[in-house]
Amino acid sequence: MGASTSTEHKVPNEQREAEALAASTGALPMLQKSFSNLADPQSNAIPLHSLQQCFRLTYKNPVACEGIPLPDSFPALLDHLGGSISDLFFVSDKGGVNWVEFVRGYNKCCARMSASVSLNKLLRVFPATLRKAGSPSNLEFESDDADCKITGSLMPADVLMLLWMCWAMSWYSRTSKISNEKLHLRLPDVKHVVLSAIVSCAEAGSGLNVWDCDFSGLGVQLPVGKFQSWVLKTVPGLPDCFTQFAHGIIKKCASQKDGQECSTSSVADNSSTMANSSNLLSQGMAWAISLTLRGSISDEMSKLCFPHSDVHGIDKNLLYRSSVHGRGLNRFWSNVEGYQGALLMLISATSRDANDDRENERKWIVGTLAYQGFENRDAFYGSPGNLYAITPVFHVYPPTGKEKNFVYCHLHPTGRAYEPKPKPVGIGFGGSMGNERIFVDEDFSKVTIRHHAADKTYQPGSLFPDQGFLPVEALVSEVEVWGLGGRGAKDVQDSYKKREQLFNDQRRKVDLKTFGNWEDSPEKMMMDMVTDPNAVRREDR
Repeated sequence: MGASTSTEHKVPNEQREAEALAASTGALPMLQKSFSNLADPQSNAIPLHSLQQCFRLTYKNPVACEGIPLPDSFPALLDHLGGSISDLFFVSDKGGVNWVEFVRGYNKCCARMSASVSLNKLLRVFPATLRKAGSPSNLEFESDDADCKITGSLMPADVLMLLWMCWAMSWYSRTSKISNEKLHLRLPDVKHVVLSAIVSCAEAGSGLNVWDCDFSGLGVQLPVGKFQSWVLKTVPGLPDCFTQFAHGIIKKCASQKDGQECSTSSVADNSSTMANSSNLLSQGMAWAISLTLRGSISDEMSKLCFPHSDVHGIDKNLLYRSSVHGRGLNRFWSNVEGYQGALLMLISATSRDANDDRENERKWIVGTLAYQGFENRDAFYGSPGNLYAITPVFHVYPPTGKEKNFVYCHLHPTGRAYEPKPKPVGIGFGGSMGNERIFVDEDFSKVTIRHHAADKTYQPGSLFPDQGFLPVEALVSEVEVWGLGGRGAKDVQDSYKKREQLFNDQRRKVDLKTFGNWEDSPEKMMMDMVTDPNAVRREDR
């Protein structure tokens, strides 16, 4: 074991501190097993080339999404990823990486740290890997400290490769089954996320047209300070891709048998998953949304991005799709009623300019995340969720904490013939009654988007480019609702639907015994009334 054969007599304090930090995260037994499997028995150290091989991704034929060319340097970037991680975080001597440096290296990658420090580590890996791949980098670090200041800038192509590098790492770390075969690496469409970084970080007056933009050759520089702020605000889960990857690699090495080489590969070939799906929610959208979340909901979103062996299982999360289940609030309600978990609602719409010019149609997608199921109420309700501008530019708008008008879902009232002040019928998010920030009418034909000045519930910002101050009515193309409550929430909904169906069947049943006697039948009563409707009938006492 690494702990028992380490050089404790030379550096006892350093070893004790490193082991204590690893033990605080519960990783010490895993590290001991990994070191035992990887270390050379003679030198009692891990050869550097073996550690580099552990962190190396193997793949074949990386395929980019349609419309975004694959940078020539990206395959080389992935090939040198393992070497960069080993060189940056694991210090080796002539014999290799000893036990203390192995634990230290793990702590540098995976120990508890602030979000800014975690992002700094990811940004260290990226330029180091670029340089190993023979590509230039404009990022400079003032010192070797984890929280040192970073200077320089990134190009849009750099942001694309950084996102795809994180995607490749997450693809491995989110998969349970490990395959040693080289499989295709299919990269998602993250254009909306790259455009978000450009819009947020580029200098004013760049003249960027987000509706029709080819950023592959765009010469816009994004200052690294603004880029860091954008990551922490928009996709705070991006640094976790590296942390989870490093933890998954070492965990796999702990499960390897003695003498068996540790290597990683892309695990699941997603050729038949959401990459080729006709769903509104694409892999790139689901991944971007998952980077804004934490905990179990983030895991549920990641399952939509990185499915396991059951590639058709993601359809179980799709509760409603207007083109399949039918448009309208009633059809919507029949599919989402009884689901008490978190729900992601996507709305695809088309808007035009004031002149109703069809040539200037703009297609965009907005989304909402509600942490509890929809309820038929005539007032706002719910717990804090998020609003999303998804395409063409990705942004997230969390709650402000000032108001609690999170969700509004109101069907036609039952049992009421007349209402002096009828409430709006439809689905709304944010704003106030009649001035919702997002409102979908009961027919699911139009969606109204209002300026954030009318909304104190969610953070300010445009839900699509060039939104303006006036309310915008757009034609709804598609509506989807995805359940993120896990299997438990779906089972509860299924039980609810079965119970409601049983009640409905019981209401439809007719007790024939009640109408077996002609004297008690409703037919005789109707016949008597038709025969002599003015006849005086004395009530039986």
